[in-house]
Amino acid sequence: MHAKDATSFTGGGQTEVLDRDTCMALLRTVKVGRVAWSAPSGEVVVLPVNFVVDHDGVVFTSSRGGKLDAVHRGGPLSFEADDIEPALHVGWSVLLVGVGEIVTDPDQVRRLEELPATWIATAEPVFVRLTARQVTGRRLPLQPGGVAVERVGGA
Repeated sequence: MHAKDATSFTGGGQTEVLDRDTCMALLRTVKVGRVAWSAPSGEVVVLPVNFVVDHDGVVFTSSRGGKLDAVHRGGPLSFEADDIEPALHVGWSVLLVGVGEIVTDPDQVRRLEELPATWIATAEPVFVRLTARQVTGRRLPLQPGGVAVERVGGA
């Protein structure tokens, strides 16, 4: 897993542009991401979801409402997850873009039911798979001189 590019940012360092494998590996380290879609009114909606990485995309559960309506319309969905350490000014962000599909195959549903549970129980949850057509990611690495150690006492 290697970063494939770097770009400057205002802090004087560089962000790493991450390859697909690195992005998918990073997604496996967090449990919450955000799903975004465009509502029929044109409004962009973004909501947090628990998710798991499954093959070349992510799976999350949903109940009736905006997310499922967007999936039924067949429009693009975006999914973003990240992890940051504010004190050290480091972190990463991964974005997936694709079309969602409702998982209906009984064997797949049973398999997905064995994966970690969602945080909020919903009546009649539906599994949604977002297969990524596009995967992009950036990492802001630790910068030299970014950490100071302060010793207190006589050591």
